[in-house]
Formats: sequence, structure tokens, C-alpha cells
Amino acid sequence: MDYKTAGVDVQAGRAFIDRIRSSVEATHRPEVIGGLGGFGGLMRLPAGLKKPLLVAGTDGVGTKLELAQEHQAHYGVGLDLVAMCINDVITSAAEPLFFLDYIATGALSPEAMAQVVEGIAEGCRLSGCALLGGETAEMPGFYDPGRYDLAGFCVAVVEETELIDGRRIQPGDQIIGVASSGIHSNGFSLVRKVLSLAKANESTRFGRDNKALIEALLTPTTLYGQLVKNLLQAKVPLHGMAHITGGGLPENLPRCFSTGLLAVVDPKSWIRPELFQWLQDVGQIPEHDLWHTFNLGVGFCLVVAEEAVNDALQICSDQALQAWPMGRIETSPTAKSERLKGLPI
Repeated sequence: MDYKTAGVDVQAGRAFIDRIRSSVEATHRPEVIGGLGGFGGLMRLPAGLKKPLLVAGTDGVGTKLELAQEHQAHYGVGLDLVAMCINDVITSAAEPLFFLDYIATGALSPEAMAQVVEGIAEGCRLSGCALLGGETAEMPGFYDPGRYDLAGFCVAVVEETELIDGRRIQPGDQIIGVASSGIHSNGFSLVRKVLSLAKANESTRFGRDNKALIEALLTPTTLYGQLVKNLLQAKVPLHGMAHITGGGLPENLPRCFSTGLLAVVDPKSWIRPELFQWLQDVGQIPEHDLWHTFNLGVGFCLVVAEEAVNDALQICSDQALQAWPMGRIETSPTAKSERLKGLPI
């Protein structure tokens, strides 16, 4: 009996590392010290910071992985993994520095795993973030052969005086919605139930344009890091930001402002994408559950001073991101309970 017979192929693991090396090293920022292969990744803080604050985040891709593995969409979930972490930490105006990944699998498939890491590397590259290291664990008997799970960890930095934490948000500020690319990476336990009910497969189509359903569901999560960087460089008075993830608008938008304030949202300010309508119709999903599970077309929110709305919208447009005014901040008459108003739930 040897290790390979027990289910762990050391040679395949070495071949995997060799394949991903160039993708990983292409993400390295000037502050990175050394290369791939050490026991820990090394990185200096960017020069010129006086009182740097580190901002850390971690996330996964959830049960979207089940659908992705059924349809061999490995590269896309690599992008998802980065986006779910990066989109959280940038809400504080922090600049992503480095990313670490953890991949656990039943039996290493070098091709599939390489596609995942190449997706992770591309997400890091688009975010200006170094893929500083990672771990791939073969766990035969714990995961089924060909199955894997992902976790990501991101560290960013922001000058303390430039931190955005919602304290500047005040009545009169405007809320801008920035479009999602679709489901992103939340709510897939419900999505998969609907797919099972509908007996959907790769040939299933939906909407006026007869789009491929599975392809639409597997569209990677939008990365908003470059947008936030451009807004900050343009000195747009950003008072708050929210990443619309699990829990949808009702749970995530209020996270970016303090008690005593109320977000008044106009749900008619955008058209709900057909993908969400298909899910609701086929699954007979109650409106309340729909809003509390999915982003419904809004992937990120900006809270800006009223006079900055047009500037912010122009920068979104320059990034090829659809965006629109979707609400405002008011004083809450019931500070302890009501934080969000206007949604049909």
C-alpha cells in the first residue's frame, strides 16, 4: 500500500503546481517578496502610509460549486471566489493587497484545479491583488472523486484617515445601485431546488432572448474593485458602500450606515432581470424570500453626497457598469427597528 493507492497522487500535485506557477506569479505586486513554494507568503505594506489599517475578509462560493462541477465551469468559480472576498473589503475604501485560496478535493484533477486557480489569478489581476499563496488538499474518502470545495481569504489596506465606515452618511445622501451580472454566488441552494423541480438541463432556455439558463446561472460574480478605485481617485464624496450578497438588499444595505438613519429605496428604479423572474415563476418563490435571498440585479451600492450623483454615474458608465439612482437616506423615525423602506415585502 502506498500514498497513491490510498487516493493521493503526489506527482499530479507537483504537475499542478508547475502549471499554475506562471498564472500566480503574474499577479504579484511590487511589494511581494520571494516566489511560489515557501511555507508562507511575504509582502511589504505599500510605501507612504502613515496609519495603515488592514482589512481582512473570507468567503467561499457556496453550492454554486455543485452546479459548476456538473457543467465543468471551473474557471468561473475561481473568479467568483475572489469577487466574493474583494467586493466585501473594498466597501471600506481599502486597496486589496493579497489573496490566499484553499482548495479541498477528493482526488486531484490537475486540469480542473488549474482552471480554478487560473480563474482566481485572473480575479486577483483585475483587482490589483497578489495571489500570494494557497493550499490544495486531497482528502479521499471525505470528498467524492472529482468534487472540490473552495475558500478564499483577502487582506487589504487603507489609510486610517481615508476609511469609509458609514459615519459620514447623513440624511439627503443618495443611493446608487450598480448592476450585478446575475445571481453572483448566493442563493444557489434555492436555485438548485428550482432547477430540480423544473428538470432543467443545458438545453433549457428562458426569457425573451431565449438565453441558455445554466450558462446564465454560472456567470461569474462582478468585481467592483476597479470601480471603487476610480471613484476614490476622482475624489467622489463616497460616504458608504454595500456589497449585496446573501440576504439581498434588506440585509446588506443597512450594514453600511448607522442606526438613526433609514434607506428609502425605489424598487421601480431598475428592471428586475429575467433570470430572477424565471426562478420566481418556476419555483413559486414568495416575494419576501426572493428579496432576502437574491441581489435581484443590484450587486453593489454606493452612498454619495447628492451633488456627486452624476459624477459617480459617469464613472460607472466609463467602467461599462450599468448604474442608476435607486434611493436616498433619511432620518429614521424608529431608529431601533426600521432601517430600510420602500421594498414590496
